[in-house]
Amino acid sequence: MDIRITPGPLAGTVTPPPSKSIAHRAILAAALTNGTSTIQNVALSQDIEATLRCITALGGAWEREGDTLYVSGVWHREWDTAALPHLDCGESGSTLRFLIPLALTLNNGGVFTGRGRLMERPQKPYFDIFDEKGIFYEQKDGVLTIRGEWSAGEYRLPGNVSSQFVTGLLYALPLMEWESRIVLTSPLESKGYVDMTLDVLKDFGITIENQNYERFLVPGDQWCTARDYTIEADWSQAAFWMAAGSLGIPVEVTGLNDRSIQGDRVIDEHFASFAWGTGRRVEIDVSDCPDLLPPLAVMAAFHDGATRLTNAARLRLKESDRLATVTKMLTALGGQVEEGPDWLAIPGTRFLKGGTVDGANDHRIVMAAAIAATRCTGPVTILGAEAVNKSYPNFWEEYKRLGGIFDVL
Repeated sequence: MDIRITPGPLAGTVTPPPSKSIAHRAILAAALTNGTSTIQNVALSQDIEATLRCITALGGAWEREGDTLYVSGVWHREWDTAALPHLDCGESGSTLRFLIPLALTLNNGGVFTGRGRLMERPQKPYFDIFDEKGIFYEQKDGVLTIRGEWSAGEYRLPGNVSSQFVTGLLYALPLMEWESRIVLTSPLESKGYVDMTLDVLKDFGITIENQNYERFLVPGDQWCTARDYTIEADWSQAAFWMAAGSLGIPVEVTGLNDRSIQGDRVIDEHFASFAWGTGRRVEIDVSDCPDLLPPLAVMAAFHDGATRLTNAARLRLKESDRLATVTKMLTALGGQVEEGPDWLAIPGTRFLKGGTVDGANDHRIVMAAAIAATRCTGPVTILGAEAVNKSYPNFWEEYKRLGGIFDVL
């Protein structure tokens, strides 16, 4: 779906969708119980549907009533370790990396598939562990097959590739018979996402000792306890509407938890650092909040001073190469961007002229372009605007409700 936006202000109040990151984690925890958990306020984005498909393939079950899920755990399933389950992860990196260790733990392996760039995204931290532990793996023609038995012990991996690898192990290792240790060989980035994992697991009854984000001690023989759980609103998605608000667009964001464990809550602090009207130079380290770079880049494009977004190399491994696609987006709209290996430098201007943006099959690029369009002087065409379905299926409905004007081409 391609759309053409007629520039103009938005106005009104909007509540962001439920946190996709927390929903992934709560659904997985609920699947590791011997009962049924009630998870409220869940939005069925494409990524969440991928996680639900995968827990079903591993022996869990779920039902939906409105925005409530009833998730039944895998504890009492009949194990068939001779047959490897097929796990279709869609385009969800969280689903893939969270489920790889669980598939080994629950079923001695699995066959993983995906779409888009998903199966090109690096899995080396896991592969290095598999080499050490004697686990078979093969990645060929977009299909990853893993098979083998592993046990409690020490698991070493880097912390600067993706926190998703740490989360995958934090879900799998409590199920082992004995205590295990996760040892990080480099400093952990995106600590907020690991905090989120630990918080959800604690709520479902799992005990893990975090030793200064360098080691995690994981007692064995722990299964999650079924419970009721409510998903809070998503700060990552709120950032796009907040970016509009900071640009002078009267959009009020409601329903957020000001004490949230979500790492992207720092968007408030980053927005404040722009200090509009001062012409000051702004530098923001996004290593712990990479998903915020697209809305921050939009803000930077209209800021009256230069902005530098740093420590962003991991963004090249997302749904698109986000350093490249953010650069192309702003350039297509008439902005100026200098792209480095792990940074963007944006001098800023009062207005962008408009143009045609390739959404690059990336939900965050599409949403960033839509917010940028509110301050453009000419129409903005976005190619592949349906990419928002990955995380925010009703984004365009909300955009229209707030006064956004667009045509589907």
